[in-house]
Amino acid sequence: MDIRRKDKILCIIFALFFAAGFLLCVFYPKENYSDSERRKLSALPELSAKTVWNGRFMSGFETFAADTFPFREQLRTVKALTAAEIFRRGDNNGIYVSEGFLSKLEYPMNAASLDRALSRFRYVCGKYLTEENRVFLSVIPDKNCFLAKESGRPSMDYQAFEDYVKREADFAEYITISDLLEKEDYYKTDTHWRQERIEDVAKRLAEGMGAALLEEYEVHTLDADFYGVYYGQAALPLLPDEMKYLTGEAISACKVYDWQNGREIPVYSMEKAEGKDPYEMFLSGPLSLVTIENPLAKEGKRLIIFRDSFGSAIAPLLVSGYSEITLADIRYMNPDNLEKFVDFEGCDVLFLYSTLVLNNSETLK
Repeated sequence: MDIRRKDKILCIIFALFFAAGFLLCVFYPKENYSDSERRKLSALPELSAKTVWNGRFMSGFETFAADTFPFREQLRTVKALTAAEIFRRGDNNGIYVSEGFLSKLEYPMNAASLDRALSRFRYVCGKYLTEENRVFLSVIPDKNCFLAKESGRPSMDYQAFEDYVKREADFAEYITISDLLEKEDYYKTDTHWRQERIEDVAKRLAEGMGAALLEEYEVHTLDADFYGVYYGQAALPLLPDEMKYLTGEAISACKVYDWQNGREIPVYSMEKAEGKDPYEMFLSGPLSLVTIENPLAKEGKRLIIFRDSFGSAIAPLLVSGYSEITLADIRYMNPDNLEKFVDFEGCDVLFLYSTLVLNNSETLK
C-alpha cells in the first residue's frame, strides 16, 4: 500500500469517527437531571445575535456540551478510576475513599464563618427568647473528624473547632456529643449519620436538656439499596449502603405538620425512600419548618430545634420526651418570619448543626 493511499484511508477513518461523534452529540438523548450528582444539568443556551456577540452563548454551550456528552456517566467513572488507581490521586473532585468510606475534604476551620453562624443564633435569641427559655447548642462532627487525619488528608482540628464554639456561644449551654460518635455511625456513601446508631446521642441531648426518653425501638430496613450523595460525586463503583429506620409507640402516634407546604406528612416518607435521595424519608427532607406533636406525652414540654439535614434523623428519637418538637431550618427560611408560625413562650431551644454548615455558614439566612 503506497503512502498516499494509506493517508486517504486514515483521513476517511478519522472523518467517520468525527461524523459519528458529531451525530451522537446531536441526537443522543439529553437528560436534564443527573441522579448520581443530585443536580440539574445545563440546558442549551439561547442562540441569538446578542448572546453570540457578548460570548454568553459559547460559554453556555461549553457547559451544556460537558453536561450532555454521550456516555458521560461511564466516562466520569473511567476518569475517577484512572485518578485513583493509576495516578494515585488522594481525592477526586474533593471526594476521597478511606477504609471503605467516602468523605469530602473540609479544611481549614473558618473562624469567620463560625462567627457569622453564632451571630445568626444570637439574633434569633435576642428577637424571640426571654429568661424563661433555656437555650442549648451542640455541634455534629462530619465524617472527616474520624477519617481525614488518619488517612493522611488535610484535617481541621475538630477539638479546636468545638472549643471555639463553646467559648463564643455565651448565649447557650453546650452539650458535647462528639465523644459518642465514630466513623461507623455514618453512611459510607453519604454525608449523614445513621439513625439506628445514634440512640445514645439522642439520650445525651435529652438528658442535657432535662428530658427523659423512655421509648423502645424496632429497627426496620429498606428493601432498596442506598447510594448517598458522595457516591455520585465520587463516580467510583462502590457498594451501596443499607438504610434502616426506627419506630416506636410515640413515633407511630405522632402527627407531623409541614408549614412550608401546608400539609400533614409522615415521620417516615416511604415515597421519598423510593426517590432520588432516600435520606429524605426522614421528615420528608429539606423543609424549612416542621412541627411534630406527640399525643402520648405526659408532660407539656416543648422543644424548638434549629437544625440542618442531620436533625431530620434524630428528631424522631427525641419525640418521646416532648409533647411538641418544632424543627426550623434557617437555610431555607428567614428567621424574621418565624413569629408567624412559632410560639417561643416557655419552650426549650436547641441549636443543632453539623460542622459542614457551621464552617460554611453563608447558607444561613
